[in-house]
Amino acid sequence: MSNKEIEEGKRLLIDFNKLKKVTECGQDLIPAVAQDVDTNEVLIVGYVNKLALETALKEQKATFWSSSRNELWIKGNTSGDYLELDDILINCEQNSILYRVRLKGKGSCHTKNIEGNSRYGCYYRRLKSINELEFI
Repeated sequence: MSNKEIEEGKRLLIDFNKLKKVTECGQDLIPAVAQDVDTNEVLIVGYVNKLALETALKEQKATFWSSSRNELWIKGNTSGDYLELDDILINCEQNSILYRVRLKGKGSCHTKNIEGNSRYGCYYRRLKSINELEFI
């Protein structure tokens, strides 16, 4: 199954093994949600380790640890679509964080819409049924 089929298709192909893959990358990670400070829309869910969190604080940009590439990922370094930090919140159990961000670019998702532009956020399909996804 190709990434294009997963990222652009209308078939439901949820990766229920994602957390297993995250734990196998060898890093101590917690979930990190990037949320638009103006609209409250959730843009991205990723993971951070201590280095990613320290880098985010230093650079004032949403920074994650890529569990698939096993490397630091400052969102926007490749695409130019940075997520500028407005605030970082931590939950009560101190096991996840919320990046409150402002988009500095065209979109926050690495996928493109039919016009070839970065999608605003990663949540661009709606689940209609167990067998059908709809682009929104």
